[in-house]
Amino acid sequence: MPGDQKPQTHHCPTCSKLFEWNSEALSRPFCSERCRLIDLGDWIDEKHSIPGSESTHPFMPPDSNSAH
Repeated sequence: MPGDQKPQTHHCPTCSKLFEWNSEALSRPFCSERCRLIDLGDWIDEKHSIPGSESTHPFMPPDSNSAH
């Protein structure tokens, strides 16, 4: 029966706390708004990044001369 299922639990990626993953966990995949904001701050402080090629300026297209 669906009502007899054990609730899913997951570890928060920020603090590793085990929490119940359900519709009431509004900060998913984090256990709380605090952990969600800590992670956001880490992205802003560039402690996290997505691998890729670096350009001289992040908002400018790559040098077109290097492609020739």
